Amino acid sequence: MFSRDKWNEIIESLTSNWFRTILTAFGVLWGIFILVILLAAGKGLENGVKQGFGGMATNSMFMWTQTVSKPYKGLPKGRRYSFKTKDVQAIKDNVPGLKYVSPRNQLGGFGGSNNVVRGLKSGAFNVYGDYPEIINQQPMDITSGRFINYNDINEKRKVAVIGEGVKTNMYDAEEAVLGSYIKVNGVNFQVIGTYKKKSTGGGNSEEDQKEIYVPFTAFSQAFNMGDLVGWMAITADDNHSITSLKSGVFDVIKKNHTIHPEDERAVGNFDLFEEYNKINGLFTALNFVAYFVGILVLLSGVIGICNIMLIVVKERTSEIGVRRALGATPWNIRGQILLESIFLTIISGMSGIILATLVLWLVNYVLASQDTSEMMFLNPSVDLVTVIIALLILVISGLLAGLIPAQNAIRIKPVDALRTE
Repeated sequence: MFSRDKWNEIIESLTSNWFRTILTAFGVLWGIFILVILLAAGKGLENGVKQGFGGMATNSMFMWTQTVSKPYKGLPKGRRYSFKTKDVQAIKDNVPGLKYVSPRNQLGGFGGSNNVVRGLKSGAFNVYGDYPEIINQQPMDITSGRFINYNDINEKRKVAVIGEGVKTNMYDAEEAVLGSYIKVNGVNFQVIGTYKKKSTGGGNSEEDQKEIYVPFTAFSQAFNMGDLVGWMAITADDNHSITSLKSGVFDVIKKNHTIHPEDERAVGNFDLFEEYNKINGLFTALNFVAYFVGILVLLSGVIGICNIMLIVVKERTSEIGVRRALGATPWNIRGQILLESIFLTIISGMSGIILATLVLWLVNYVLASQDTSEMMFLNPSVDLVTVIIALLILVISGLLAGLIPAQNAIRIKPVDALRTE
């Protein structure tokens, strides 16, 4: 491998017919190019879709009440019930593996009337009563001040964290926001922070920031909610999936509210982890298709190299005979052919990787100048592991392409080879 004469011979062999060598190399170049581009496109689509989750805790579910569909213990079907604060503690006590159980209440939204007033300005906004954990389940960037904490919860402080959209609608550009007051359904709340919500669903416009967060306890007291809970956001810890734990959560709710254990409609839920896994499964399938198609295209290039190497061996029959007559071993002949095949395959493949890299750089350059917050395609790229896999594929392909020609070369008897014109 480290013989200068051997490499000079390889270079001379490959450059003796430039046009044929380039056409042969193009098949491998195109195959590896297609493989890298397909994998990068799949990654770009995956990045765009995951951006739509906005950094949300994907091992979570949202749970709400629905109409009971089965009679149970003398209670009729069709009745409605409500979550209570005791349900939250019961879930924490009876379902191990949960990280956060956040009760939530809400006012406004859904196209309702104006519910927030400040001076002469008013607006209709979603107002949520929440616990501090909600910022870990639905991440947001605090742009000024702070988020609600447990001191606010324990002391039932009437404080609020408002979105940038609320700030734009209710305040002039030069006005101080922190420490000011807003009225929610006639109740004063002091603004202690502002936030910008991370993108969810592919958007990050001002409309997504028109929400107000206040302490759950202050919300319940101010708006006479008592111990009622509108719905819950529940997140499992890193060692469990919420999908495997949610049946235990439902059992607690059904027991607390005298609901038939087999009533599947009484508790509504949206399992974010389950949906996220479906999406991950889709991208796994896309990667498989990318490898399958890319390797098939690459295989056609390898077959082309194999055919050309067979022709090269036939053209060099006399040369091989002379070398055998001078004492060259079968392994010397085999190694020479294999080296030529591997060298041509790797050079072709690396050219394909370089070309694909240039194309991906150009695509990312164009995307960098665009607003990607609403795009479902973001940062198409391949990682180092993919490049290493591609190199391994190239080496194996080169071996396969040169194996048959090499075997044909060592089958030639020196006497027969010397007779060949």
